[in-house]
Amino acid sequence: MNNGRHDNQHLTRREWLKKLAGTAAITPLLGWNRPYVSQQAGGHGHRQLPPAPASTFSEQDDAFLNDLEAANFRYFWEQANPDTGIVRDRCNVRNPDNSDLGSIASTGFGLTAICIGEKRGFISRAEAKERVLNTLRFHWRKLPNHRGFFYHWANIHTGERLWDSEVSSIDTAILLCGMLTCRQHFDHSEISMLALDIFNRVDWSWLSEDTSILPHGWRPESGFMQYRWDNYSEMMMMYLLGLGSETHPLPPESWNAWKRTTFEYDGIRFIGSFAPLFVHQYSQAWFDFRGKRDHYTDYFRNSVIATDVHRRFCIDLAGQFSDYSDDLWGITASDSARGYVVWGGPPSTGPIDGSVVPCAAAGSLPFLQNSVMRVLHTVKERYGNGAWCQYGFVDAFNPLTNWYDHDVIGIDTGITMVMVENARSGFVWDTFMKNPEAQRGMMRAGFQSFPALELQDRNPASYPEPLGQSDPKSGQ
Repeated sequence: MNNGRHDNQHLTRREWLKKLAGTAAITPLLGWNRPYVSQQAGGHGHRQLPPAPASTFSEQDDAFLNDLEAANFRYFWEQANPDTGIVRDRCNVRNPDNSDLGSIASTGFGLTAICIGEKRGFISRAEAKERVLNTLRFHWRKLPNHRGFFYHWANIHTGERLWDSEVSSIDTAILLCGMLTCRQHFDHSEISMLALDIFNRVDWSWLSEDTSILPHGWRPESGFMQYRWDNYSEMMMMYLLGLGSETHPLPPESWNAWKRTTFEYDGIRFIGSFAPLFVHQYSQAWFDFRGKRDHYTDYFRNSVIATDVHRRFCIDLAGQFSDYSDDLWGITASDSARGYVVWGGPPSTGPIDGSVVPCAAAGSLPFLQNSVMRVLHTVKERYGNGAWCQYGFVDAFNPLTNWYDHDVIGIDTGITMVMVENARSGFVWDTFMKNPEAQRGMMRAGFQSFPALELQDRNPASYPEPLGQSDPKSGQ
């Protein structure tokens, strides 16, 4: 994914992260790539782990979230070409914006948004079907691809490759998640056929031809990109989709090839990679990890912990930035007054300056409901004159300097809308997980359920031990 524009517009979001990795204070605490379940570190019991996520909202909260989703949906409906379905990467909400720059990741979120919008009554079923059909037909017949993978950036009107962009593995995965959601939501033979044809065309075996660690992408001018998806992050969806393919599947060992590095903050350990909070959110927008774990950990619980740790990290910065509090926190890759920044924590990454990124908290609503709702209400009620627009929240703002972004970004609006809906109803999880490809991918990755545990009553501190203590790579 990428929103980087300005002087670094040709870097993907992950290239930004890799550049930062050399300077950020990121220190692994435990051995990587072995079975592990996140737990509170011994000897540091002065803070408790967050409570189990709730799944009920007050009438007031639910009405607020419905308004937020309706505004988010408007972005994906209005900022897409209705004939191609390609969604703009971003939109200036203060001045007229005629940008032709589309993003296949934004389009994946947009397809999911159409399903939500139809379910919530924001548009009719006939309107939704027509837009989805136009999108799938164009992507199947006309949008340039290589081995089924799509170019990261495309002209929203013509589908032409822009910015010499890469054929992107992760952005194609996000697009596929949106298409597979439509496949299950609409009882329509052509939608189902096109979504499956596009999915089956993706040649995961080409991407993994000489490695179990998948590359970020490929360019016709230079071949495969040097960076690889080698550590826990938003890429879990990509590996699971590849494992779930019947036509060009990834080998089963690919799920065990990437690292699960652990970090510690304030006595609490969790699996992570880089600091921005989105790495814990994106795969879980579609794949339902609740009540399931592989040989390593429970990733849903891990995201609960990572979100709460990030909340604490921001509050601990209040001595430097007085706006951060239990009512206002959340930093993830976003715009800033100085341009696009990949920032977050812990560990502290990027030139943090007191800015707040609403999608950082909103994208974690299923993980930490009460704490996130406090933030969303605060942003809307206290800073709404600058931070709220016709599409929901602007991408970022800084109360200390009175800076408010003029842009809304597709993928940040998307993660907000999808996770709000998941927190309210579980709709996207329930719909997407009906796909045999999603079920097959998780089965091949070794996921098992916790049948004895009721999701509503689980406390993260009392989860069962790992299913197995051996490293699947070792064969023991």
